[in-house]
Amino acid sequence: MRTLFSLPSNLVFDETSPDWMNKGDNAWQLTAATLVGLQSIPGLLILYGGSVKKKWAVNSAFMVLYAFACVFFCWAAWGYRLSFGDKMVPFWGKPNVALDGVYLLDPAFLGKFPNATMVFFQGVFAAITLILIAGALLGRMNFYAWMLFVPLWLTFSYTLTAFSIWSPTGFLAKMGIIDYSGGYVIHLSSGVAGFTAAYWVGPRLTQDRQRFPPNNILLMLFGAGLLWMGWTGFNGGDPYVVSVDASLAVLNTHICTAVSLLTWLLLDIVFFRKPSVIGAVQGMITGLVCITPAAGVVQGWAAVIMGLCSGSIPWFTMMVIHKRSELLQKVDDTMAVLHTHAIAGSLGGILSGIFAVPKLNRLFYGASGNYIGLFYGLADGRAGHGLRQVGVQVIGILFVVILNVVSTSIICALVQVIVPLRMSEEDMEIGDEAAHGEEAYAIWGDEEERLDPKYVLPKSKAAGHVEMA
Repeated sequence: MRTLFSLPSNLVFDETSPDWMNKGDNAWQLTAATLVGLQSIPGLLILYGGSVKKKWAVNSAFMVLYAFACVFFCWAAWGYRLSFGDKMVPFWGKPNVALDGVYLLDPAFLGKFPNATMVFFQGVFAAITLILIAGALLGRMNFYAWMLFVPLWLTFSYTLTAFSIWSPTGFLAKMGIIDYSGGYVIHLSSGVAGFTAAYWVGPRLTQDRQRFPPNNILLMLFGAGLLWMGWTGFNGGDPYVVSVDASLAVLNTHICTAVSLLTWLLLDIVFFRKPSVIGAVQGMITGLVCITPAAGVVQGWAAVIMGLCSGSIPWFTMMVIHKRSELLQKVDDTMAVLHTHAIAGSLGGILSGIFAVPKLNRLFYGASGNYIGLFYGLADGRAGHGLRQVGVQVIGILFVVILNVVSTSIICALVQVIVPLRMSEEDMEIGDEAAHGEEAYAIWGDEEERLDPKYVLPKSKAAGHVEMA
């Protein structure tokens, strides 16, 4: 029997490219995952390292590096299946590994690519969540306590939120919550957990709280730039397909972020009479966070409105409410993750419930469900459906807040039994050298006494060969 046509050799199905896999989708998903990974390593690593006092540069960067490595191992070993595996209870999957060759080469639960790609993509999201929590704890947390906190929080907090909201069988997913790319799962979770952990860990030294200048603003801006551009993969990868919706999500991301940065900048100029580059970075972050739950389900004009809101409301909570609240002042949130992630993420979630377009929701969620923003519900005579969507968004916020306050508090209490959460006052006076025996910047002539002696290069050795003690 003669065939009517034959596929080009690069499109022919075989064992390495099965008929259920789309090569373009798989390639984009791996690229998007890599962009998200670069937001952490080196993005947030150098953003944190440049944003803190010089004596904390190594410790802050190392907290990021450790969290990324630890999360990735735990994610493959048990975290992924807890978050996206078969349902055990309405908010948790059955524990299992994601290391088996047969499982990893099978189709993922969504998208036309293998489980291996999905494990990688979701793994970098899990990693950045823990790294964002670290931002609230810089400048005083015991590194050994951080080493315990990371796997415990991933296992007993992140996986519950991810399954409830992102797994097709999660209870909030079934209710119809809109969280396009992690406004709840990543940003609201990390903001609440970071602030809660900061309460239990305790504050930095008084002199550090009063004066904590960045040691390298240009390095901080380089990290911020990687964070912003990496969001192309963060939001553009979540349709799990190379589609028009992915393109819209990317464009909306950058529109909202630009408007948010400009809004924050203008407020700084009006009220403080000076354009602050640190303030501009804060406005950039709140814009990125706010658009995340809505990126591919709102129109461009809605992204502009969301940028105006994300550049002004978190500014107000940080610059006005926080400074007037004794309760908020007691908690030392180093990078202000409560405002930049929890407030901005909640804001984005609620605005998603207002501006979500029914057609765009069909493109993202498929034919099932009844997703409609309040704005379109009122216009289409379906106000009840729009109000219900806003209600579901609020329920999601309450769930994430309560879960993270409780789980983070329990985890901190458990870690405290094993090792102190906070470094000693004497070690905090010194910083990196006390914590790691290393410093970010050494003055010429005393490098050898500042470095860990195990890694000092003997003068008799050729350059490039480090001798272990």
